[in-house]
Amino acid sequence: MHPHLKPLFSKIFDLNWKFGTFLILLVCVPRFVLVLQANASGNYGAIGLIMTVSALAPFIFLSKAGRMAIGIQKAQGFKWLFLAFLAGLAASVMLFFLGKILYDTSYQNWYQYIGKSYKIPAEITAADKQVMFGIMAITGMLFSPIGEELFFRGIVHKSFENSIGEKKASIVDGSAFALTHISHFGLVFVNEQWAFYPFPTLLWVLSMFLVSIMFFYFRKKTDSLLGAIACHAAFNLGMIYCIFYGM
Repeated sequence: MHPHLKPLFSKIFDLNWKFGTFLILLVCVPRFVLVLQANASGNYGAIGLIMTVSALAPFIFLSKAGRMAIGIQKAQGFKWLFLAFLAGLAASVMLFFLGKILYDTSYQNWYQYIGKSYKIPAEITAADKQVMFGIMAITGMLFSPIGEELFFRGIVHKSFENSIGEKKASIVDGSAFALTHISHFGLVFVNEQWAFYPFPTLLWVLSMFLVSIMFFYFRKKTDSLLGAIACHAAFNLGMIYCIFYGM
């Protein structure tokens, strides 16, 4: 019986790469399909559900000791939380300029395509735009950072770390995170048909992998998933700001 798993699940699983793979298949495959469906239908309600499932996974499967082991604990030092936030903002702005320089306002620009899902009215007033931005920013800084960090940098990372070590585990969870985001940009639904942009997708996936490594870096520096969540939340804030006011 693994002490980091709840007794019920420790009879079935071990906290190793097999369990990590099981979690990725359990969450990421349905998420990939649901995001693609949402991009086609314009109904994104199911995305909140999958983020909730991701966030709950450590609480469903792990014991209290297991949750602490993956980083559900108080952060060590506010300095690193602050630096994590700044780094997340900087990364999102850099990615904005890269997309803008290479692809301007075409849908090969990842932020342009993601922004399509926000449905920002063309004739929106400045005041209404601020309100809409505030709502999107708050939800964007809460749901996916908490759900994805508890899942990818938390329970999935620890599962692989126990089998292949910390560095390789970071590569695995970062790769899973990055490839899952092809459903957000890469396979795109434009003009009522699906398309695939090979080179923009490659840049996007590489970017998502690198920010994933950055999230884990701040998880380590703070000895808490709060470091990863702060960095991720700031990245999303920067991305949403760029979509609202930079496109």
